[in-house]
Amino acid sequence: MSWSPNHPDSVDALFERRQAPVLALAEDAGTVARACHGMARRFHRGGKLVVFGNGGPSTDAQHVAVEFVHPVIVGKRALPALSLTADVATVTGIATRVGVEDVFAHQLRIIADPADIALGISTDGHCANVRRALETARDLGLLTVALTGGDGGAIAATPGLDHVLIARSRDPRVVKEVHVTTYHVLWELVHVFFEQPGVLTPEVAS
Repeated sequence: MSWSPNHPDSVDALFERRQAPVLALAEDAGTVARACHGMARRFHRGGKLVVFGNGGPSTDAQHVAVEFVHPVIVGKRALPALSLTADVATVTGIATRVGVEDVFAHQLRIIADPADIALGISTDGHCANVRRALETARDLGLLTVALTGGDGGAIAATPGLDHVLIARSRDPRVVKEVHVTTYHVLWELVHVFFEQPGVLTPEVAS
């Protein structure tokens, strides 16, 4: 059996599958910058970052939190962040008592302050508990940031969310890779803004 570069699993095809979503992220630089600017302003006002997601994105949530709390880049300031997926006892307790759909929203009602940032991660944009948590965060006055995939799904269609960043691919592996790149960019650019308080005015990120 011969191997063709046009085979869907060829090296060329694997890279090509990733090209458009990464380029789309680059083209969405303005949206990313505005999200980072908004996050930096919240941190500067004493807010914290609260991150959540299901399955694979639950580990992304923990990854994001540790990036902010324990920066791997020497000299970068630690910023307060926590993952709502890290405490198994809390997650399973809430899921048993009030249901899986409320597992993140319930925690936000207890621990979140209006100055905080809520970052929800969903591979396809249809995770009901991520959407409910973002709605709850919105209603509580938090800055809301969503990372989704595909066409953004129900989360992207949710009214009133501040920033929605979409990894435009139907392949969950590609979405995961773009999300990792996205939240590393968020981390870096938040620090760029945060370290220069003079640029924390609304017009700077426009």
